[in-house]
Amino acid sequence: MSALQPKPWLNPLRGRDFLSLGDVSPAEVEALLDLAEELKKKRGAAEGAAPLAGKTLAMIFDKPSTRTRVSFEAGMIQLGGHALSLSRNELQLGRGETLADTARTLSRYVDGILIRTHAHATVVELARHATVPVINGLTDLFHPCQALADLLTLREKKGRLAGLKLAYVGDGNNVLHSLLHAAAAAGMHLAVATPPGYEPDPGVVAEANQIAQTTGARLSFFHDPEAAVRGADAVYTDVWASMGQEEEKERRIRDFQGFQVDANLMSRAKGDALFLHCLPAYRGLEVSEEVIDGPRSVVFDQAENRLHAQKALLLTLLG
Repeated sequence: MSALQPKPWLNPLRGRDFLSLGDVSPAEVEALLDLAEELKKKRGAAEGAAPLAGKTLAMIFDKPSTRTRVSFEAGMIQLGGHALSLSRNELQLGRGETLADTARTLSRYVDGILIRTHAHATVVELARHATVPVINGLTDLFHPCQALADLLTLREKKGRLAGLKLAYVGDGNNVLHSLLHAAAAAGMHLAVATPPGYEPDPGVVAEANQIAQTTGARLSFFHDPEAAVRGADAVYTDVWASMGQEEEKERRIRDFQGFQVDANLMSRAKGDALFLHCLPAYRGLEVSEEVIDGPRSVVFDQAENRLHAQKALLLTLLG
């Protein structure tokens, strides 16, 4: 067994689905981050060991993808496995075959299924009928793989997670929902600023608060970006109009006035505060060019860490 291979008897995540960080315990999140750090440090060794040799990941994309598709495919290759990138129209799903039958069929061919889609219920149904692990590559409700990479980035840049203050400024969307779970699991203070009417889902907030009770994390919510950012160790934002919301773009630009992360807003955070963004970014809207392209920006470290965090996830679930 490779030194990078999680020992089966110490790996409660093996064979499980990964649909939301709310379904993963704080200890399991920490173990994934530990493995991701090890894989990143020993990348050559991981490639040589090929711990997922003979394993195949089916990847279903209902939404366009750069980071999710390339990082998962590259990760499978680096771990010695294979990945099949599929669109709905390349499958019989595009002609009306049920998700249940698709899940049952793919489970006979592959060792895991990644899906990036719209409704979270689609991922839940796929997982219900699949007999192999299903990974949520993004839904309208959650983006858990991104949140893992975010935690990995913060931990390697700041040396810890517990006690850090992360400010999130923007829309109460899927990225924020998974950040709520992630920050709660890591014992962080997540301060959220959204315009009125764009708050995160109350059910997700309740889940995160329940996790926070066990870790000492703190979650706070504002409509004033400066109040959220004050004293933060890192500031995070995302696009104001996510995929599928393009028709709302002009209204959202009006509603989000005052929520751009610019140099003035960053000055309210700590002097060494980092800037994070899950990408793609729209300079001049949710973030100014001087911030995202400035020395405190770690957005491309985040993008790279998608690869390492997801390799840890793949190795843990499929290994």
